[in-house]
Amino acid sequence: MTEYIKPPADPDLIRFTEKNDYDALAKYLVGNNYRYRENIIIPRILGPVVIKTNEEKMIEATVESCPFKSLTSCIIGYGLGAAVGLFTSSLMPNVTDPMAQQNQTAKEILREMKGSMLSYAKNFAILGAVFSGVECCIESARGKSDWKNGGLKAGLFGAAGFAAFSTVIDYYMHQRGS
Repeated sequence: MTEYIKPPADPDLIRFTEKNDYDALAKYLVGNNYRYRENIIIPRILGPVVIKTNEEKMIEATVESCPFKSLTSCIIGYGLGAAVGLFTSSLMPNVTDPMAQQNQTAKEILREMKGSMLSYAKNFAILGAVFSGVECCIESARGKSDWKNGGLKAGLFGAAGFAAFSTVIDYYMHQRGS
């Protein structure tokens, strides 16, 4: 029987075992063991999962903020009010002086249309801004409390918010009229 002769050891393997680099090898093969977002489960319905960047999150937070929503509804309300004012002024022109000539000039008609458009635009802008602000305050208050979505309490809180909004609009309209 011949004696078994051990082959010479690889010097790299000896250094590897001496440094105890098995953990480094495992980390290299498996990946790092740091989980940056442990509790996030992203359902994959259609297409690949895309995690938002910090810039996208910042823009989303800005767009969902109360001041942005109020300003946007104010601007859109102004435009919609101008369109409604133009439409209503074209349907029934205002004749302010019954003793004046029956035929108005184009300049007078355009001046009345401008006044009607600006009046409607301003009212719609204020209406949109106040309604959006009240709605946003209600949502933020509802989100901070322990209320469940829906239910009697949420309905009452929404009704109270709309009542407050209606009261503010009514007060504004009466102050403006007198």
